Amino acid sequence: MDLEQQLQLHFGYGSFRIGQKEVIQALLSGEDVIAMLPTGTGKSICYQLPALLSSGTTLVISPLLSLMEDQVQQLRSDGVKGVIAINSFMSKDDRETALRKLHTYKIIYLSPEMLQVAFIQKQLAKLVISLFVVDEAHCISQWGPDFRPDYLRLGQIKELFGNPPCLAITATATRGVQEDIRAMLLMGRPIYLIYSVDRPEISYRVEHCETVQAKIERVQQLVETLNGPGMIYFSSRMWAENVASLLKRKGVLRVAYYHGGLATEDRLLIQQQFMNGQIDVICCTSAFGMGINKKDIRYVLHFHYPIELESYVQEVGRAARDGQPSVAILLYCMEDRGLVNMLLERERLSDEQLKQLLHTVKMFNFLKAGDERVLLDQIGCDEITWRTIRYQLEAKGVLQKERVKSFSVDAVFCRVREDEQERYQQKQKNLELFLRWIRTNTCRRKRLLLYFSEELNYQPMDCCDNCGATLKQFQKTKSAQESVSLRTWKETLVDLFGQSDIARK
Repeated sequence: MDLEQQLQLHFGYGSFRIGQKEVIQALLSGEDVIAMLPTGTGKSICYQLPALLSSGTTLVISPLLSLMEDQVQQLRSDGVKGVIAINSFMSKDDRETALRKLHTYKIIYLSPEMLQVAFIQKQLAKLVISLFVVDEAHCISQWGPDFRPDYLRLGQIKELFGNPPCLAITATATRGVQEDIRAMLLMGRPIYLIYSVDRPEISYRVEHCETVQAKIERVQQLVETLNGPGMIYFSSRMWAENVASLLKRKGVLRVAYYHGGLATEDRLLIQQQFMNGQIDVICCTSAFGMGINKKDIRYVLHFHYPIELESYVQEVGRAARDGQPSVAILLYCMEDRGLVNMLLERERLSDEQLKQLLHTVKMFNFLKAGDERVLLDQIGCDEITWRTIRYQLEAKGVLQKERVKSFSVDAVFCRVREDEQERYQQKQKNLELFLRWIRTNTCRRKRLLLYFSEELNYQPMDCCDNCGATLKQFQKTKSAQESVSLRTWKETLVDLFGQSDIARK
């Protein structure tokens, strides 16, 4: 089979990017594959093309609803009609209709949580599953940056569907995380296709600010002087909203904020506006970005730094997907450490909360979905924390599906705390490694690659600030900066309401 010809036929591309063809060939040969390809290299093609070339149905397990919707819409615009995402965006009627027509779809996107639903598993088991894909596979590892407990059950579900060839694909995975992925997905002898995380077109820069106010002023200066579009990452919803408002007051009109607290419709609207070039700057939390395939992002700023290098690599990887130079700038001050420590502690319940939760669970013979909601409200526990604890209770035999087995609260409390402490210590270790990268006075690219057990073979001209790179080539010309202040009132209205609305007025 001529894969280049098929690529051109289905997606209009004349050639493969790094790693794509090798992954596709292995999957079409029936192999299990663990693939790590750098962000921006078109990982979705690695499973979308073999899905179209296989006789059965491909399941794609994806962590973000917006990511699923984006990929479904892109496939449909490419002429692929037999694709659907089954998620909470759908109405009950639409979901029931889709489940009755599952056999008509070539590619089905699901979240790991949706795949836990027994009825959905039963309907999928009636199909011939030709390929089982785990996207953003680092989420399956408890040592990965975006650990999702529901990913840990995917190995058993894969076997329920006849153990089809499996692709676990991600942009960042240390060797320990790769081994975790293999074990959790019950892979025997997978093919490892591991490519460099390096993005030579991205220049790295870290700037120390004396105070938080100095950081705010520096962000404003950078947004006004750097070529866009750009993204600014925050660890707090409040900070994302406040800085977006500040930039608007300072005359940056095409700016918006994005975080998980927004209504679904608002998130989708902002995402589409950014993708379509109607917004120049996004102030966002980590909820925005995964799978966002905007090719011309010229800068990624970090107002707050994440708690590990893997997340940082994922987030700056939104830039330069068109292969043109872009810059990643991290701003930090001493006050940031308190926020980072708070984020580390936020995932853990207090001793009193955990014991109260265990005592409440023990009162149930069966713990159903409605009971879980009441339980979380009583304890003051968020869903992410509960899912982690629930998985621990299942692993320890306390919960068997919905059935609650007899257990000692004190004994289980101690074992849960031991597991939590192990994860907490690993996160502290990852944070310290990241802080060393922030403070280093040697080549940042070399240190980053070393974290992923790689060597630097090629040093680009604008490598990093420690290697002499400056911001000059990323800045607007003086005339471009002046033109921003000369926008007419009509142009401003078009930004706010769209051309068609202005024409009707």
